Amino acid sequence: MPAKKQPAETDTKAAKPKTGGKKILIVEDEHPLAHALELKFNHEGFETKTCSNGADALEEATKIAYDMILLDLIMPQMDGFTFMEELKAKKKRCKIIVLSNLGQDEDLVRSKELGAIDYFVKSNTPITDIIKRVKSAL
Repeated sequence: MPAKKQPAETDTKAAKPKTGGKKILIVEDEHPLAHALELKFNHEGFETKTCSNGADALEEATKIAYDMILLDLIMPQMDGFTFMEELKAKKKRCKIIVLSNLGQDEDLVRSKELGAIDYFVKSNTPITDIIKRVKSAL
């Protein structure tokens, strides 16, 4: 009796979208959201790294060239605004999308002035919209 044919390993990988190994740094202190973003972006084929505060994220972003940074604004040790200022001072260039619960116009304007390409209010934005925006920017 012939052996049962096993599906090729590449069958499951073929369904994964091609992202060219783009790297995303997720800077978020709310662990459940950080984990959800990490899972969704990994599923889409992106490489991800998460940091729960701005200081660790700054160290990470100066060591490794990321294609995109998803950045919260209110975090321990270093807030998102300071992170963007410090990153700019270190002459590190990277696309940044801010994900925050701060919905005031001043926060959006300041984020854009510091180099953010977009700004989402977390409570009003499904993760699928964030994924679409990241893909369109990369």
